[in-house]
Amino acid sequence: MAAERRNDADPKADPRVSTLAYFGTELRIRREDAELSQAELGRRTFCTHSYISRIESASRVPGEEFAQRCDEVLCTGGLFARLWPVVIEHAYPDWFRPFVDLEKDAVSIWNFQNQVVPGLLQTEEYARALFSAGRLANTNELVAARMTRQHILQQDDRARLWAVLDENVLRRVVGSPAVMARQLSLLVEAAQDPRTVVQVIPYEVGAHASMDGPFSGLTMDEGADVVYIDGRARGYITALAEDVAEFQYTYDLLRADALPPRASIDLIAVRAKELAS
Repeated sequence: MAAERRNDADPKADPRVSTLAYFGTELRIRREDAELSQAELGRRTFCTHSYISRIESASRVPGEEFAQRCDEVLCTGGLFARLWPVVIEHAYPDWFRPFVDLEKDAVSIWNFQNQVVPGLLQTEEYARALFSAGRLANTNELVAARMTRQHILQQDDRARLWAVLDENVLRRVVGSPAVMARQLSLLVEAAQDPRTVVQVIPYEVGAHASMDGPFSGLTMDEGADVVYIDGRARGYITALAEDVAEFQYTYDLLRADALPPRASIDLIAVRAKELAS
């Protein structure tokens, strides 16, 4: 029976198609060989049943510690620990991966977006609609990677997050009015955490200091601060002190033009109600 399951799973587990699906399929095969339910594997690896289910269905990127625990529980000789770097390598573009690694150790994250909700605050539906609009072949992997990346905001010692949004972000309907309403409601909910600040630059401000596009900055406890500048084909990261200082100054100007946090959340909540109705 184990061999039959492997044969059935092989086409979907082809790493040339999706390393994330390959990891999930191998996990399911090894779990079933060990005669463990998803709930039991979750209990032994200190995570939830739903987390196991999402990894097996390739809708979540596994964490490195989870991969190591699976090897221990399923006695796989380090298989999942060896697969994990390959999964991560293909989950994020190579030019963005260093920023994701640094983001985990940042004490403060400051982000400006002029078209879309910041990735760390996106719902899964919203993220899927964004990637689907580009007709990307690896949409599932990109969505899974984005959702997994948000785990840094669930840690007790998480970074402070400051997000400044152009009002465009609220007005452009991504996915559907219902998807957009849920996304904006999540923004309102996220801003209830004192470590998260969301501000909106209203249309009446007119031109602002970053009309040319979005960027994200990281303030590090140790080492140089960095800035990621988004781009159409690819973004780039800079740690040059003069570049970082320039973007910090731009961010100060953006915050000065934005509505205060409470007024911003009120505006977002009103827009969410409009879309929900």
